[in-house]
Amino acid sequence: MGQDNKINVLDASWLAVDAEDTPMHVGNLQIFSLPEKASDTFLRDDVAQMKAASSLVSPWNKKLAKPSLLGRMIAPSWVVDKDIDLDYHIRHSALPKPGGERELGILISRLHSNRMDFKRPLWECHVIEGLENNRFAIYTKMHHSLIDGISGVRLMQRTLSESPDDLAMGPPWSIAPPKRSKRAQDTSVPTWQGAIEQAIDAVKEQASNTPQLVTALAKLVSGSMYDREALATPFVGPSSIINGRVQPARRFATQQYSLERIKAIAEAAGASLNDIVLYLCGTALRTFLLAKEALPDQPLTAGIPVNIRPADDSGTGTAISFMIASLATDEADPKKRLAKIKESTRIAKEHLQSLPRASLTQYTMLMMAPYSLQLLTGLGGRMRPAFNITISNVPGPKNTLYYNGSKLEAMYPVSLIAHGGALNITCLSYDGSLNFGYTGCRDSLPSMQNLAVFSGEALDELETLVKAPVKKATRKPARKAAVSKVK
Repeated sequence: MGQDNKINVLDASWLAVDAEDTPMHVGNLQIFSLPEKASDTFLRDDVAQMKAASSLVSPWNKKLAKPSLLGRMIAPSWVVDKDIDLDYHIRHSALPKPGGERELGILISRLHSNRMDFKRPLWECHVIEGLENNRFAIYTKMHHSLIDGISGVRLMQRTLSESPDDLAMGPPWSIAPPKRSKRAQDTSVPTWQGAIEQAIDAVKEQASNTPQLVTALAKLVSGSMYDREALATPFVGPSSIINGRVQPARRFATQQYSLERIKAIAEAAGASLNDIVLYLCGTALRTFLLAKEALPDQPLTAGIPVNIRPADDSGTGTAISFMIASLATDEADPKKRLAKIKESTRIAKEHLQSLPRASLTQYTMLMMAPYSLQLLTGLGGRMRPAFNITISNVPGPKNTLYYNGSKLEAMYPVSLIAHGGALNITCLSYDGSLNFGYTGCRDSLPSMQNLAVFSGEALDELETLVKAPVKKATRKPARKAAVSKVK
């Protein structure tokens, strides 16, 4: 089997809250164009090559030592699976004609709705042919206990090349990661088994950091109880229709914008790229909820994962902190809405940056504790949410990439949702584009794909308001949203 590999407390939390209605896996959808002279068996041959991998590297070869519910809750650990059935993990399917964005979205929604088998390594790869305009897709999903947004992009990027002439690229599970630096190797967090001992060690080693951590937590408590206009904290957001209980079936929609266009708007507005992303999401949500006559009087809040992984850390697992910001959905004026979002994110960033790096893990666990406790106790979706929606912005590859001669046209994140948060919006940059992936609960959010349309309208409106310059030669039109629904 291999040596036990204990799971750190952040990663273990994703295993603990995984349930039938709330599977905790994340995915990546890559869309490729076939090479001009691709043979009729090109994809079949690629799939055969994927399945022919003789040995798998971490994290693809990991499975739970004890896959039962009790084993996932108490002292979970990984072991190396030396007898992996790649016919199970790697699947080849085709879209029904016409093979458009709608048909692809429906299939991805269905695949993402299915929970993973805890007796096996927690990943699947689906090669999907039949996409119109001589394209195909690869959808890969992996449990969040094994991967986060940043490490997931790096993991998938290992198998890609900047040259269309490189035809010897193996699948990601056969490519060993680069060696981690000593600093990256030493970046650890407490395990369930040693939580008490490591907590004592942390106090001894980081005594100088305690005042900052206590001060930061005090600000969170104060913000949640008294000052809603300053630091956005857990439970300051209102309950809304996106914060109820969820069912297993998912919806997935996509949208794509020119990264240069969004950066030009950000510069003209004196905002960051992340501010504009939050504005687009918040404005789309405001329009969506107004149409349903369900817009709360108080502003919705966004939980925003923040990468704390060192640049030279090629490891997987979860390495994030967290901040909460207002989406100013109660503000009708677009310029004032953006100003409030900018101010909220500025305060949240300053708050997070006031903490020593060594304290970020402890802070993150305390920050996320209300969210995790809601899910573990069954209170998620039955009380005021810790925050209304999760919004992530993950930096991806800057250059055009290829897989065995096939050009990567677009890459979309497919994320997770949970009770109390029926919608997740994650952005991923690639080759001059910013790609939005909308993941939602089918039953809670009918017509969820309209959010993609509304975000495009919000971008057009803001571009006009701030008078951002538009370069006609480089501006990319918004892609049609992938309408998706599963029964």
